[in-house]
Amino acid sequence: MSEDQFLNFENIEVKQQQNTILKGINLTIKKGEFVYFVGKTGSGKSSLLKSIYGDVGIHSGELSFQGQYLKNISRKNILALRRKIGIIFQDFQLLMDRSVADNLKFVMKATGWKGIKKINQKIEELLSKVEMTDKADAFPHLISGGEQQRVAVARALINDPELIIADEPTGNLDPETSAKIMLLLKSVVGDRKTLIMATHDFEIINKFPGRIVKFDNKSIVE
Repeated sequence: MSEDQFLNFENIEVKQQQNTILKGINLTIKKGEFVYFVGKTGSGKSSLLKSIYGDVGIHSGELSFQGQYLKNISRKNILALRRKIGIIFQDFQLLMDRSVADNLKFVMKATGWKGIKKINQKIEELLSKVEMTDKADAFPHLISGGEQQRVAVARALINDPELIIADEPTGNLDPETSAKIMLLLKSVVGDRKTLIMATHDFEIINKFPGRIVKFDNKSIVE
């Protein structure tokens, strides 16, 4: 598989109910790229991101990831696909009734990890990567928004995905914390992983340059 075939949108149309959200979307994202999706709220950024991991259906056109076509993907294959993709949400989406470590353990067990020693080793490695080892036993509501987002980054890295999707990951954070999360994302993505991030924070884009895809009028421009 060539790098050009990593993620391909060919003449994609996305509808919700009967409303066209996006149409005529043609975009190729290569392995290792750092891409921003920018545009006003409601411009379709999140819908296109969600179409990649099967949360929003594609009305017409073809979407392929690593050579696999996703338009009519089965439920079973969607679950397998999601193991190859790390997803980071604006509102963290952590489970409030369990500790930081148990949040990671929950996702690991759900995605087929076996063996408590192996799981605990991986949790330690992930929390060390996001500098949260000392908060392993803390509950999400007792740590700051920035710390919650660090845990969310760790969670996205559990299955060593080649693609990371971040939907407004700094939307609920102050500028200083946002910059720290961006440094963390840049460091974990490195050269091997592809990151697509939806944002309307131009300060971040100026500080951390990447390829920019602008959403406007149900379409995109670069």
